[in-house]
Amino acid sequence: MYPDFYHLIKDLFGLDFPHLSLLKTFGFLVAIAFFVGGYLIYAELKRKEEDGIVGYTIDEVTTGKPIGLQDYLLSAIIGFLIGYKLIGMFIYSDIASPDPLSFIFSKTGSLIPGIIVAILAIALKFYDNKKETAKGIITKKVKTYPHIRVGDICVIAAIGGFAGAKIFNAMETWDSFIADPLGSLLSSSGLTFYGGLIVATLALWFYSRKIKLDFRHLCDAAAPALILAYGIGRLGCQISGDGDWGIYNAAYITDSMGKVALAPTNDFNDNMKPYQAYFDRHASEGIDHKYFKGPSFLPSWLFGYNYPKNVNNVGVVLPNCQNDDYCSVLPQPVFPTPIYEFVMSIVIFTFLWRIRKRYTLPLSIFSIYLILNGIERFFIEQIRVNYKYDWGFMHPTQAEILAVLISLTGIILFLMRKKIDDWIQTNELKSAVEEAVESGKLPNQE
Repeated sequence: MYPDFYHLIKDLFGLDFPHLSLLKTFGFLVAIAFFVGGYLIYAELKRKEEDGIVGYTIDEVTTGKPIGLQDYLLSAIIGFLIGYKLIGMFIYSDIASPDPLSFIFSKTGSLIPGIIVAILAIALKFYDNKKETAKGIITKKVKTYPHIRVGDICVIAAIGGFAGAKIFNAMETWDSFIADPLGSLLSSSGLTFYGGLIVATLALWFYSRKIKLDFRHLCDAAAPALILAYGIGRLGCQISGDGDWGIYNAAYITDSMGKVALAPTNDFNDNMKPYQAYFDRHASEGIDHKYFKGPSFLPSWLFGYNYPKNVNNVGVVLPNCQNDDYCSVLPQPVFPTPIYEFVMSIVIFTFLWRIRKRYTLPLSIFSIYLILNGIERFFIEQIRVNYKYDWGFMHPTQAEILAVLISLTGIILFLMRKKIDDWIQTNELKSAVEEAVESGKLPNQE
């Protein structure tokens, strides 16, 4: 596992750059997922604009005005935080490396770089404004296309997604959340995808109304991007070993050197005896496992992996691991579900990307995405580690419940999308007629 770029570069190239430990592999791939997703949404919205499916708004833009004190103050605050926290992370790398996100929300930082960057930010703001005011105040009307707003869309999706992922994860791991609410919310781990999807969708719905963009077209444009970004994020889970893995695969064991090997017997209880003390502490209510031995012509890590040096330090001490922040390995190999989800996400993305031009009715692509996403997540949950609700006759996980609901929502949207489109067009026509009557462009027929 490569919890950060320090371990990645050192293992691949033998180079020792301690400050690279600040750059976590999971966070890096999540950032890549947002950039890739943002580009795909940009490309799709632009295609829809060129095809006349999505229009533009006329906005009045004024340039050349002198900026106020509040603008300088905002620039100073942002500059100070960049210097105090980001530069402070390098100065206090030993403290920040284990959990950069917790460091950012802590009181620790570097005061002098914060003051210097704040002054530079004010000076840059003053210089830019001086150039603008020299041209005089100019007011003009410009066409604003939706693809221009992709940056705002991604920021709103990121904030809403992170908040929703944290809220739903807290609901899913309530006991841990109650024990340390602030630590749970500020931790870089513990994210529930469906919570992020739901809250981000609501936030973008409000934003699309504000910019007068048909939310259905935004959903269709975002659908392929969402599943691909999700797959890239799951790849980050696999590389960093952030805990998002499957149940134990009894066909394999973790040997005395911390390596994955074939289990000597089919008896899981017998094979786990070397780590019995660990299971007694962490699995008092039983251990979920399945037995599946992969084909010999495929690598064993596709079916059983023990995540050595995982970023959350879950498991037992890895033999011969010293002077390292990450020295844990799982006592028994698990199904590497992030790999499976990454592959399935690529397949679903390819399918959605190929059919996106075939279905022109709004919500078609998004509803298909919901159906396939729900099916994928429901089946992967059968071999994932998650809290299960006790409903007596069945024991579903939160993700299974949401997966079924999301697939059903997708089916309903797909079947109702024509009626929804007719209803929206009828209401838009009615509103346009009422507006024309009020403005005197049409006579009142009453």
